[in-house]
Amino acid sequence: MPDRPRNGGPEDGPDYTWLYGKGGKPQDPQATRPVPRRQPASSPGPDETRVMKAQPRPASERRTTRPTPPPVQPPSPPPASSGRRRRRFRVRYVLIVLLLWLAYLVIVPVMAWREVDKVDWEPDGARPDNQDGTTYLLVGSDSRAGLSKEERKKLSTGNAGGGRTDTIMLLHTGSGPNVLLSIPRDSIVDIPGHGSTKINAAYAFGGPPLLVETIEKSTGIRIDDYVEIGMGGVAGLVDAVGGIEVCPKQNMKDKLAGLNIKKGCQEVDGTTALAYARSRHASATGDIDRVRRQREVVAAVGSKVLSPWSVLNPVRYWKLNHEIPDFFAFGDGMGPVRSAMWATAMTRVDGDKGLTCVVPLQDLAVHWDPERAPQMFKKIIDDDTESIDDELCSDTGGIG
Repeated sequence: MPDRPRNGGPEDGPDYTWLYGKGGKPQDPQATRPVPRRQPASSPGPDETRVMKAQPRPASERRTTRPTPPPVQPPSPPPASSGRRRRRFRVRYVLIVLLLWLAYLVIVPVMAWREVDKVDWEPDGARPDNQDGTTYLLVGSDSRAGLSKEERKKLSTGNAGGGRTDTIMLLHTGSGPNVLLSIPRDSIVDIPGHGSTKINAAYAFGGPPLLVETIEKSTGIRIDDYVEIGMGGVAGLVDAVGGIEVCPKQNMKDKLAGLNIKKGCQEVDGTTALAYARSRHASATGDIDRVRRQREVVAAVGSKVLSPWSVLNPVRYWKLNHEIPDFFAFGDGMGPVRSAMWATAMTRVDGDKGLTCVVPLQDLAVHWDPERAPQMFKKIIDDDTESIDDELCSDTGGIG
């Protein structure tokens, strides 16, 4: 069978009539033109992919030093147990120091107390009944016993013999304010067995027992404890605490007492403090003004004795305790605790803490007021110091 031209039908294979048309020639000459291959739009051109030469870095930017080495790690801390051991050692050391210091504070006064003189002061016979509160009798003796010739000259005490009381004070402590009551040494009272005379003569006639008996019979107040200080004791205590402040209200010059000071508050040593407390000829009121200055000196010494520095300074603490046996004497039955209570109470007699008074007086001849004095004594006997008013309590006894 003769061959027939293919018309591109399915039986003749693929139909390319769309390309060649009938007769086998392409109808569109451009249809068979090779299509040039297009480069992808993202492909870079030849210049864009050319490798660029490395540019040298400026000399100023070149590294001239070696790289910094990594930081050295600190040594590992010691084990926690080592720190605890050090803390325990420090605590133990502090405790040992505190214990030694406490032992010193206890041993020094105990040693000093063993050398203190004890005084038989309680009178025989009938005495007032026990009363509320505690009443101490403080006596400042003018005895020169125990003072050397040089000390008598320095303190201007003279060479008088015997012994009388320059200072007589009652200190009452109880439910109300403390009361420090001064009894002028020239007070006219009845001394048992010796008639009516100056109260300080009772000490010369019969020592502490007769003085206590005279005071108890004259006031009705029962004395519970007795403290005595010699003339050198004031000076010694003042020097032991490093001096005290006194505030004279006028210029004072007393040759007999060795006193010459100006008006106004000032620091004084033991010699001047004693002269200030003893002087009777530098003021118009004599013994009345003297008892006021005695209270001033006693209160100033007491404040210094009980200051923290007296305990914290070991030298001052030693000197202070060892002055006591030389110049102080305490009544039988009065131990270190009772003496410490007395010393503490002596610092609480000013301002809101207590009262400082002179026995209410009738005249400068030192006769007690017959009405006000018994009222004052009754307040102390009843431990009713809260109700003591200015009419009963003054630093001049209500005169002058």
